[in-house]
Amino acid sequence: MEIAVTGPAGARVARDHGADRVELCSALELGGLTPSAASVETVAAVGLPVHVLVRCRPGDFVHEDEEVALMAAEVRSVLASGAAGVVVGALTADGSLDLPAMARLADAARSSGRPAEITLHRAIDQSADPVATAALAAELGLTRILTSGGAPTAVDGLATLAAVAAAAPGVEVMAGAGVRPTDVPRLAGAGVAAVHLSAKRRAPTRRGAAWVPMGAAGTSAEQDTHFLTDPETVAAARAAVDAVLR
Repeated sequence: MEIAVTGPAGARVARDHGADRVELCSALELGGLTPSAASVETVAAVGLPVHVLVRCRPGDFVHEDEEVALMAAEVRSVLASGAAGVVVGALTADGSLDLPAMARLADAARSSGRPAEITLHRAIDQSADPVATAALAAELGLTRILTSGGAPTAVDGLATLAAVAAAAPGVEVMAGAGVRPTDVPRLAGAGVAAVHLSAKRRAPTRRGAAWVPMGAAGTSAEQDTHFLTDPETVAAARAAVDAVLR
């Protein structure tokens, strides 16, 4: 069971309520971006294995050479800062897996001088054919694939999740996107080996009467906040995973 967190406080909640590892990112409200080296160091000190999302900008996963070079440098940086693995992905304009870009990112991880796990992130869910993309990920020797089965939520993508697991033997398929603790039995039945939850709730607002939007236009005061890791959701997910494993 992996929990997505944005800092050490979330990592401590994940650790204390049964997570096996965390995925660290910044800007979770944007789908996640690469965190700072200092953030990686402080989260690694919490004690759980930390897999770091390496994504240099929001938006699509079609990256220019300069962006791929930047992300390769970020891969090396986060691993040097204590990450146990990296979470990466890149597509071509026609929706195929960008093999040269993925090879550069994987090479950066493998040349870091320390063992590193490599996860293909949910770029697969924007690919033209998630099952074919999973097979290519297996050929690249990646550790795992994080996917919703190409659907808005993982529980909506059960059939594709099962096909992805069959297409990528030897690769851990991890279901993510809108996963709730009650979904765990159905996801396990589809053949996934792990689940990924953000287990998030909005932080309470602590503003005075004056409020000026600082993010997207039209964002309300209640929406213009950050997320916290919810301990009850993490604990419920742990119980659900343990029930499947028994």
